[in-house]
Amino acid sequence: MFKALGRFISRHPWYVIGAWVALAVAVVSLAPALQTTSEESDFLPDHYESIQAMTLQAEKFPAAITPAAILVFEREDGEPLTEEDQAEVARVAEELGPQLRTETFLPQVFVVNEQGQPNLSADGQVALGIVGLADGATGYDPQAVEDGKELRGDLDDLVADSDLKVQSGGPVLQGLDSQESSEQTLAIVGIATIVLIVTLLAIIFRSVIICLLPVVVVTIVSFVATGMISWANEIFDLKADSSIETILVVVLYGIGTDYILFFLFRYRERMRQVADTPGAVVYALERAGEAIASAGGAVIVAFLALVLSSLGIFKAIGPALAIAVAVTLVAALTLVPAVVTVLGRALFWPSKKWKVEPEAARFAARGQGLARRPGLYATASGLVMAALAVFALGFSPSFDFSSSVPDDLESSQAQATYLDHFAAGTSDPVPVLVRADEGTLDEQELAAYGEALAGAEGVAQVAPALVSDDGTTAQISLILDVDPSSDEALELTKGPIRDLAHSAAPAGTEAYVGGTPSIFADLQQAMVRDYKVVFPVAAIVIMLILALLLRSLVAPWYLMAAVGLGFAATLGATVIVFQHVQGEPGLIFMLPIYIYLFVTALGTDYNILMIARLREEAREGKDPRAAAAEAIKHAGPTIAAAGVILAGTFASLMLGGNTLIVSMGFALSFGIFVAAFVMAMFFTPALTALIGHAAWWPGHGDEKAPAEPEEPVEEPARA
Repeated sequence: MFKALGRFISRHPWYVIGAWVALAVAVVSLAPALQTTSEESDFLPDHYESIQAMTLQAEKFPAAITPAAILVFEREDGEPLTEEDQAEVARVAEELGPQLRTETFLPQVFVVNEQGQPNLSADGQVALGIVGLADGATGYDPQAVEDGKELRGDLDDLVADSDLKVQSGGPVLQGLDSQESSEQTLAIVGIATIVLIVTLLAIIFRSVIICLLPVVVVTIVSFVATGMISWANEIFDLKADSSIETILVVVLYGIGTDYILFFLFRYRERMRQVADTPGAVVYALERAGEAIASAGGAVIVAFLALVLSSLGIFKAIGPALAIAVAVTLVAALTLVPAVVTVLGRALFWPSKKWKVEPEAARFAARGQGLARRPGLYATASGLVMAALAVFALGFSPSFDFSSSVPDDLESSQAQATYLDHFAAGTSDPVPVLVRADEGTLDEQELAAYGEALAGAEGVAQVAPALVSDDGTTAQISLILDVDPSSDEALELTKGPIRDLAHSAAPAGTEAYVGGTPSIFADLQQAMVRDYKVVFPVAAIVIMLILALLLRSLVAPWYLMAAVGLGFAATLGATVIVFQHVQGEPGLIFMLPIYIYLFVTALGTDYNILMIARLREEAREGKDPRAAAAEAIKHAGPTIAAAGVILAGTFASLMLGGNTLIVSMGFALSFGIFVAAFVMAMFFTPALTALIGHAAWWPGHGDEKAPAEPEEPVEEPARA
């Protein structure tokens, strides 16, 4: 199949290039813009308690004010606010209200409490203003971002001639800061990724055109992939996380460059032998095409396994990454060979060294050493990964999304100032919704219920019950003594607060605990469920792909075991660096799934490339150990180059500036390094050499194949 594909492309390269350009133009012209969200509740299905509480709250208390923004007022000199300052705060609030964009905000700023007193901190240094969320608004759509920018601009103008300074935070402004931070991260990561790829390709090939090839190809691919992802999100109502665009850049450039390298190394190898561009293109696709397709297929199905997740964030990012990899895969098998066919020998300009067969002395020596003592190599590399894997048991998941926002952003500073002067949970109370199974609620029972809730661990204050118009539902707001978005609030909510809310509810009623910490608690529960479903499914499907590629029922087992060990080693190393060395209390809960999918899928890529080459050498008549030595000699440079580029590409995420992106960048780059330089280079070829011919049972894919006659290849059609 790949030989036939190579023949077609080598004869009609301009048709292939033209089709890709036309497709990119069509997608850019017709596809909607990619929309993302950072609202945690968007990621949970309806059966979780936090979502049920939110739905009931919206139904029974439509007039309730949901905080959209908090305004923290202080004096410039840090002194307590005077009566004149408080009057100035009231003036700012009065003038700001009518200027607020009503698509997102209620046209009023609340600077007094229920008793009509100013919202002042106990030390008198800070005044608080609350801006409510407009009816029907989510606060996380693109319009909210624009409205948040206008709010800040109007606010700055109103305090410009006073002694006050004001910081704005809360959900909408945090979303604004998060988006701007993500855009900055995207720019930094994009530039760093391109510079890294161009530099490394220049070192490897010393060719200007090859340095630019991934940039041009991936740019076209990114237009097509992003448009298709937008269509998929729109059609299937998927919620894309705000980090998806940054991850897409890394995936497209990293994986795209890897697949281009897989093809170019085999193309250059053949050009040294025959110096015939069309024939070399056919040869490279025939030899590398199956490995590239299988590797891409493993990545795609691993990402598609996320469709089984109960979390919207993974349901969206899984298909998005699968689409991106699928488009990249097709481009690597069609667009890249077409461009190479058109360029011919000019591809290597200005270098002439492509004609000289490199000695690959280091890889040859490593291969010979492994062939002599495969048991030692397998044991040593396995023990290194196992030692790191032990630390994975100490992984502590964190659900504090605010920790992923840089501390120097205004919303983070507003939150810090607020927490320094007010009870931690004041700005984001935890609502407890009580609904009668039949009839209406009893006020005395509600009062007793409120007193019971006040005794729950972590509750600093309980507001009087608010009863719905029909009398069937009540809302009791709890103010916690810890930050509602913290991991401590999560533990309190899922434990003592929910337990007491359920057990103490009046007879004939049902209670639901909502709010931010309740959402986080449900995210944790959903994560545990997803680990039990997504991990096994992805592993089973990848094993099936390996079995089909290798025609073996033995090799897939130890290859997947090796990948699993690489995953555990990567998570363990990340725990060492961030929890033990840097003293972080935990790592964002999504990290293990990202590590599993990327390290499993991409680690399988390198395993496939190495084992496919080992099988190819075995088919030339070599014994298992000699075949392993030759595979390392010839495939080692390709895997090393691809591993360095992909690990470096993921490492560029560490320039992102927030904990989530930095930890993900370290984990994925380390995981790729382990997959390329420990697992694929030593562990799996050593195991294959030890197992020998039995590794290919029952297909015996290592047996020498009958020689096929060389077929002439026509020159490409002239445009």
